[in-house]
Amino acid sequence: MPGTKKLVIVESPTKMKSIAGYLGDGYEVLSSVGHIRDLIEPKNLPPELKKGPLGKFSVDVDNGFEPYYVVSDSKKKTVADLKRALKNADELLLATDEDREGEAIAWHLLQVLAPKVPVRRMVFHEITKDAILAAKDNTRELDTALVDAQETRRILDRLYGYEVSPVLWRKVGPGLSAGRVQSAATRLVVERERERLAFVSASYWDLLARLAASATAGSTAGTPDSAAFDAKLVRLNGDRIATGGDFDDSGMLKPGVTAATLDEASALALAEALKKPGIDVTVTKVASKPYRRSPAAPFTTSTLQQEAARKLRFTARQTMSVAQSLYENGYITYMRTDSPSLSQQAISAARAQAGALYGPETVPEKPRLYKGKSKNAQEAHEAIRPSGDTFRTPSSLSSSLRGNDFKLYDLIWKRTVASQMADATGSTASVTIAAGPTGTAEHPAASGALAEFSASGTVITFRGFLLAYEEGRDEERNASTDPTESKLPPLTEGQSLALADVEAKGHETTPAARYTEASLVKKLEELGIGRPSTYASIISTITDRGYVTPRGQALVPNWIAFSVVRLLEEFFADLVEYDFTAEMEDDLDRIAGGEADRVDWLTSFYFGSDKHRGLRQVIDNLGEIDARAVNSVTIADDITLRIGKYGPYLEVIDPDAPAGADGAPATPRRVNIPPELAPDELTAAKARELIEAPVITDRVIGVNSDNGKNIVAKDGRFGPYVTELDPEPAPTETAIPSAGSGEAETVDPVTGEVTTAPAAKPKRKAPAKKAAAEKPRTASLFKSMDLASIDLETALRLLDLPRVVGTDPESGAEITAQNGRYGAYLKKGTDTRSLPEGEDQIFDIDLAGAVDLFAQPKYGASRASSALKDFEEPDPESGKAIKIKDGRFGAYVTDGVTNATIPKSEMIEDIDFDRAVQLLADKRANGPAKSRAKAPAKKAPAKKTAAKKPAAKKPAAKTTTTAAKKPAPAKKTGISTKAAGN
Repeated sequence: MPGTKKLVIVESPTKMKSIAGYLGDGYEVLSSVGHIRDLIEPKNLPPELKKGPLGKFSVDVDNGFEPYYVVSDSKKKTVADLKRALKNADELLLATDEDREGEAIAWHLLQVLAPKVPVRRMVFHEITKDAILAAKDNTRELDTALVDAQETRRILDRLYGYEVSPVLWRKVGPGLSAGRVQSAATRLVVERERERLAFVSASYWDLLARLAASATAGSTAGTPDSAAFDAKLVRLNGDRIATGGDFDDSGMLKPGVTAATLDEASALALAEALKKPGIDVTVTKVASKPYRRSPAAPFTTSTLQQEAARKLRFTARQTMSVAQSLYENGYITYMRTDSPSLSQQAISAARAQAGALYGPETVPEKPRLYKGKSKNAQEAHEAIRPSGDTFRTPSSLSSSLRGNDFKLYDLIWKRTVASQMADATGSTASVTIAAGPTGTAEHPAASGALAEFSASGTVITFRGFLLAYEEGRDEERNASTDPTESKLPPLTEGQSLALADVEAKGHETTPAARYTEASLVKKLEELGIGRPSTYASIISTITDRGYVTPRGQALVPNWIAFSVVRLLEEFFADLVEYDFTAEMEDDLDRIAGGEADRVDWLTSFYFGSDKHRGLRQVIDNLGEIDARAVNSVTIADDITLRIGKYGPYLEVIDPDAPAGADGAPATPRRVNIPPELAPDELTAAKARELIEAPVITDRVIGVNSDNGKNIVAKDGRFGPYVTELDPEPAPTETAIPSAGSGEAETVDPVTGEVTTAPAAKPKRKAPAKKAAAEKPRTASLFKSMDLASIDLETALRLLDLPRVVGTDPESGAEITAQNGRYGAYLKKGTDTRSLPEGEDQIFDIDLAGAVDLFAQPKYGASRASSALKDFEEPDPESGKAIKIKDGRFGAYVTDGVTNATIPKSEMIEDIDFDRAVQLLADKRANGPAKSRAKAPAKKAPAKKTAAKKPAAKKPAAKTTTTAAKKPAPAKKTGISTKAAGN
């Protein structure tokens, strides 16, 4: 019998708490915590299905690409809780996000819960009371086209990954993966590095003159009476001077460019000539034009990620995590959107706030309207903006928002308000100046060189939106950014100037900058690859797979990425074409709009069509892939880069090396590549430098006087180390049988004297049993140590590790100091503590220091344990010193008794004493974390009756909620009062 409450299901537990407060007692709000079902892994299919059409992908490619879904083990309790709550509900509201993923989550909930009460789809773009109350009164039906689009994307990714990734495992390396979007993104990063590898720098020179206006216009150079300014050489005798943008990647002037290039000698000579007496410097042209700059549009997902990377140094993943928190707590609107448009409510709020804070003159007469290029599902959302019909200023939220939450909200608020403000206006003045021997400016044909300089200055007279916000910029190659606001003195044509100084400056062209997260997101968006919800995961995936390594802001590809991209380009060319990948996104948009059928599209993609070869045809006709060729890069005629199992190395052929047996080629020499060397830095010259560098061979440091063994320093695969080896055996007398004589010659090893004696007949002995070889002691060097200079004393101390510090007086357990993978640490039984001072302390810490360290709270032996921040005042409750420390799960505040984790959204430098006290107080109030209940002993699984595979015409007949096939597309219906069963 139906209950009396309405059940609302959302995705996020945080969102659940906020919405429950707005809806009141008549509603129960629960969370699905994301997806409750997904495609099962083929290895986990029921045995009777593993050999059938589902066995390869868990998708029946021969029967409408029907997927086999399963409720994950981690979500079974969630599903049980939702079913229990549904029994007491008289209505179900599915309130997941209004995008493909959110619509799919709602559909899966509907399939698994099989509600017998009316079902409505509730959507909203911000979590405020007005928005939530409006959403519950304006529900709609489930959009099955959006579900089809999400399901198509999921099946597409499964087919792509499960067909292509195994090829990478066999031909490149284990643990790699391919994907329609991640592969295109990896290719972009690799192509940029290839450009940098092929780039040839060009040198060019120019002159920079320091000038000042003379006392009177038209007079000769005299004492300047106004501010000096700089001007740059632009022409010499009428020929334009080349700048960085005039050169191509081969170091030559671009085709069609006619410009004079100055070398160092010419530039220095010209500078000296202009400093001599008898040089006129005259203004030949003055021009002025209006300056106007408009504000940037409000944030979309991609522009938010780009700007947060530029201004806040956030990663894409970090930006989305913080934005998710702000959205779920009601501070901003939905953070996954392609649309830069604002609702009328938001426009009014932004204009009102701009007028109140910056003056009514900063608000234009008409509102600014922004329009996006996309027409996909995310367009239903607004741009990312502060929530509500009246924006909360950052200053008003300083007590409730901290750290990264505050920084990102501040950025979103400024961008939104500025987007509705007036243009910045002013004027830009430009001036051309001629310098040369007297009379040259008036008579260019006169003897002597005529140098022309140019300068410009922008004066902003009305700042407009710049009062609130200015968009950041990416670095541009070989070109300066727009001039900053500057001012030229009043100048007139014919006016003489004073030449205070002139300097010759040399420049070199630079290759295209590596992608940053911001510029890669921008490029992906330009190419139409991916969608707002995928940008952060794309970058995370290619980083986690080891295809790229972040260095500062730059994304540097690893050599393994070169092998992957090369294989994909040669054997899966269509799949990594940018246009093809972008067309996939457009096709998914058409499915989401109900303009295309998912089965037809998947059939075309997998089996092929008139437009392109299908993935199946490509896989079936791959031919032989030469793994060695795929994993090789030619550096020079005799040097090849190989990407091996343990990383990249150089293989060099020595022409003087002796040939092998039967005339086989000599074994190539291998040279390791330093891990910090970026691919674009491995030029032929650098490769030869590495090859010709002195080889660090095994070095005997000395002899251990305790056992007579040699202490040897070695360089191994995992870094430098020392080891203890037996000395080479001393030479003994050797009996040399004389041919055919029955006698043996004996050589004295000292004198070399040879004596003869009857040769003893050899006795046959039973082969002795081999004793197990004793493993030599070894010890890795600390990072601060040098293999070439380590001495015997230090090596012996390393070999003596672990060092017994003493016995714990309380437990009686032995305490040892050890050197581990993550640094120096103490061990007592199974308990460990990182040494605060690292390797410097491993030899010196005594028992008292060790006992004191174990008395402190544990926060992970693999992290540095020194305090990140100390506060002078003690905690008012415990009276103990408060510190911020770094633990296994991140930074935390501690007073030695209570540990309080610092939220990820807060920066350590922003935590002051009051905030630290508050965190500790909150932790005490919440009490200790509840220990997890011990799992009951597992019972032997009951035998299951083999489930019959449903007939192709009746896929909806499945009744299990943990592993159910999705009904055929035709069965998807919108929601009115009753929903389809499982």
